[in-house]
Parts: sequence; C-alpha cells; structure tokens
Amino acid sequence: MPSSDLSRRAVVTGMGAVTPIGNDAETFLANLYAGTPGGGPITTFDTTRHDVKIAAEVKGFDPSATMDRKMVRRMSRFIHFGVAAGTEAVDRSGIDFASMAPEQRDRVAVVVNTGGGGMEQVIDGADTIRDKGPGQVSPFAIPALSGSMAAAQVSMKYGLTGPVITQVAACASGVIAYQDALRLIAMGECDVVLAGGSEAPLLPMAFAALANMTALSKRNDDPEGASRPFDRTRDGFVFAEGAGIMVVESAEHAMARGATILAEIVGASLTADAYHISAPEPTGRGAAMAMTNAMRQAGVAPDEIDHIVAHGTSTPLNDVTETKAIKRAFGDQAYKVAISAPKSMVGHMLGAAGAAAAIAAVGSIRDGVIAPTINYHEPDPECDLDYTPNVKREKRVDTAMINGFGFGGQNAVAIFRRFVE
Repeated sequence: MPSSDLSRRAVVTGMGAVTPIGNDAETFLANLYAGTPGGGPITTFDTTRHDVKIAAEVKGFDPSATMDRKMVRRMSRFIHFGVAAGTEAVDRSGIDFASMAPEQRDRVAVVVNTGGGGMEQVIDGADTIRDKGPGQVSPFAIPALSGSMAAAQVSMKYGLTGPVITQVAACASGVIAYQDALRLIAMGECDVVLAGGSEAPLLPMAFAALANMTALSKRNDDPEGASRPFDRTRDGFVFAEGAGIMVVESAEHAMARGATILAEIVGASLTADAYHISAPEPTGRGAAMAMTNAMRQAGVAPDEIDHIVAHGTSTPLNDVTETKAIKRAFGDQAYKVAISAPKSMVGHMLGAAGAAAAIAAVGSIRDGVIAPTINYHEPDPECDLDYTPNVKREKRVDTAMINGFGFGGQNAVAIFRRFVE
C-alpha cells in the first residue's frame, strides 16, 4: 500500500520519448491514440539475403540536438536515444538541476535499462580488425558498447551523483526501471529518479538470429500491418528501436517545487518463469504472480485496474500466455478491463518497450484515452479479452498496469495511479 508519507511516494512529473511513431513524448502519444503504424522497409542495411526485410525504425532523429557532436561520434545509437529522451523528460518536468546544491544532486538517481547496449560496436570492431588491424579499433568502443553508458551519459549531462543503475533483463528491462524508481524513493534513498530504457538493436546479425528463431514477422509486403498482437493471424513481432524516460520524484519534492504531477507509481513486481530461454511458461503462472504481487503492493484489487498496457508482442506463444496470465490474475474481471498493445504500432523495442508502455499508461491517466491495438481483424479463440481493437477509447483511467515479459522468463509489472494527495 502506498505510504501516506509524501516523501516516500513516487510520482511522475516529466516524460521523454524517441520512437518509430514520434521523437518526443507528445507526438508519440498522439500517434499512439491515432493508431499510426511505425513499421516500414529496413533502410539501414541491404536486406537482399535476409528473410525479414521490415522493421520499426526511428525516423528523422538528430542526436546532435541534445549531445555534443564529438560525443555523438564516439557513442552508440542507444546512448543517443537515451540522452534525447532523458533531456526531454527533464525539460518537460521543469526540474532545474543546475540550481541544486551538490548534496541535493547526490539524491538524484538515473536508471536507464537496456537489452543489448551498443551491440554495433562489437560488430564494427570485428570488421575493423579484419580489414585494417587492431590498431585501428576506436579507443571509445568499450564505453560506447557498455549497456550502462546511456544512464552514465545522462548523469554526467546534469551532474547527478546519486545511484546510476542499468539492469539488463531482455524485454522486461524497461518495466524494471520503474520498480527501481519506486524502491529508491520509498526507501528514502533518493528524491528524484530519471527512469526508463533505451535500445538500438536493428543490426543484420540480430535480424538473422531472430528470424531463424521464427520470432519475427515475415510480412515483408505489409510492414504497417505486420504487427498484430492477439490477432489469430499473428506471425511474429516487428523489430524496433527507441527510448523512453520519465522523471520520477518523491511527491514531497515535486509539490515543493510546484511541479505538475502526472501520475503515481504505486506498485511493481518481478518474477521468473524458470522454464525456457525464450518461450513463456505455458500456464502464465509467473506472469500472473507478477501482476498479483504488484496489485497487492499497490493496495488495489483487480476491479480497480482500468487499463492494462499489455506486453503483446504479436508472437503466437506470448499473446496466448499473456491472455492466460491476465485471466489467472484477474479472474472474471479479466473480461472487463481495457487492454491495449502499443507494439502493434511501435513494434518491439526490447529493453525500451516497457518505457514506451509506461508513457502510454501515464498518458491514459492524464488524457483519459486508451490507445487501440491496431491490425486486430481476426479474433483468436485463445485470446478472447478486450484488446481495444483498432480504435482508441475515451475513458477515465485512474489506475493502469504495464506488463513486460523477457527472454529467460523474466516477468515485470508496474502499476501507475492518478495522484491524490
């Protein structure tokens, strides 16, 4: 149950995003509500020999808008995304780190999670050794590939000397950031946490591996309609990139500076399937336990959850298992809660997927809009819940849950609620 102590309650005051359907949070949300698809042909490499030729790429992004050009050249794309999303979140929150005393910045944390970090540095480095020799490998390759460097770059940009954390938990990574933010504030260790995820995985090797796993959609002739969570004809996810970061503060800290509070994080949980390296446990037990534990921690009952932002990957196994898990955790209420799957529009951003889901959840509370699940045309008898098909729904949302389920059976859930002092 959330504490009555305002210094121990975690609230959201700013959001930033870089996604395939918008390079800022407001554009992302507007396009999410409108059901705008983000998939298209791959433009970053030659797909002639690849079975999968589509992805959800970030478009028109300029990293030099938020990073020094020299640092842009030295750092990886996922770091560019993370710094851009973090900068927007800070700007929108109105928080002024420059005016803080050093001991105040000691109480500001940065949590930016990822699934793979700067993987392109390993591939580029291997090519350089082969073609030019070891002496030509960039001395910045190691910091550029490090999964922790997006968080570190954000902390350095603002001089934030509290905890800098990166957790690598595959597709659950982004959701876990909000569990960490909640804990850091509830424990009294921090007053502010910049929390989210960043990912730039669109590399030929990754496409080849995932295609060979049969994880990716092969609807090359219909990239905008390829991601179809919970639809009977789904055949895999659309690989994607992007980032999302939110400013999370103690309610006391936010109110003292007159911040606009968008929502409160009231519960979160992390469980494991302990079942398989990539497939979900078929009964959904672990995922359901994460939902139940998060609700228990938040002090909310299933009938108080107005909206679930589903993991909803558009893979045959995941969507059935998530449906089973929701039924297991919610009972009869599972048929009454509005569910939506942002991946139908933005594709699967892996370690950043949960951050996009969090922004969607907070947006639903702020705007009273539940985003649709697009490309939903043929119901699956095993996926028989309310997935908000194809068209947004205007509805007051007081409490929203986000799900993130990763390879290796990592299940993460977080709950956001309308803030009431």
